[in-house]
Amino acid sequence: MLLVLSAEHRAHLGCLPRAGGAGRGCHGLAGGGNRAEPGLQRAACLCVSAAVGELGRLALEQLRRGAAPRACEAAARKLNIGIDTIQHGVEGLAYLLTESSKLMISEVDFQDSIHVLGFSDELNKSLLQLYLDNRKEIRSILGELAPRLPSYHSLEWRLDVQLASRSLRQQIKPAVTMKLHLNQNEDQSAQVLQTDPATLLHLIQQLEQALGEMKMNHCRRIVRNMK
Repeated sequence: MLLVLSAEHRAHLGCLPRAGGAGRGCHGLAGGGNRAEPGLQRAACLCVSAAVGELGRLALEQLRRGAAPRACEAAARKLNIGIDTIQHGVEGLAYLLTESSKLMISEVDFQDSIHVLGFSDELNKSLLQLYLDNRKEIRSILGELAPRLPSYHSLEWRLDVQLASRSLRQQIKPAVTMKLHLNQNEDQSAQVLQTDPATLLHLIQQLEQALGEMKMNHCRRIVRNMK
C-alpha cells in the first residue's frame, strides 16, 4: 500500500534536502546528483542524517505535546537555516510518519512512496530508518489521541400502531420506538429513537451491506493495517 502525498506535503518535505545541506561545510553535498570526494560524501551523509534526526525529533515532540516554536527556533540556529524551512520540514515529516504508521506500510512501500520526491539515497535511508525506529511509538500516541466513542450495551424496543384518529377513523400507522443503551468511559447513557418500519428496514439493509463489504479482502487488508 503506497502513501499518496499531496502537492503541499511534497513541498514541505522538499525542505529536508535544504536542511541537510545547510550546515557548515555541507553546502552542495546533500543533493542526489553531485559528485564529491569520499570524505565529502561521508560528511554529506552525516549532515543529512543529523538534519533528519533533528527534524524527526521535533516532529515526534509535536505529536506528543503540540507545536513548539522555541524548539524550532533552536533547531534553525543549530542547522543554520530559516525558521520557515524548519517548520515546513517538521510538518511534512509529521504527516509522513503519522500516515505511514497508521497504515503500517512495509519498508518497500515506504521507499516507493518517497521515491517520487527525488531525494538522494542517503536522505531516503535516513527517512526509512526514522520511520522504522518510531512507528510503534507513533501508533501508541495516535491511539491515545483517538476519541473514545460510545459502545453498544443493550437495546429495548416497542412497536406502536395507530389504528384511528379524530380526522381518520380507519388507518394503520405503525411506529418503532427504541431505547439504545450505550457505554462510554465506564458510564451508561440512553438514546430514544423512533422511526417507521420502512425506514428501519432500509437501515437494516444498509448495515447488512456494510457488514458484507467488511468481509471483502480489500476491507480486511485496511482493518489489519489499522490494528
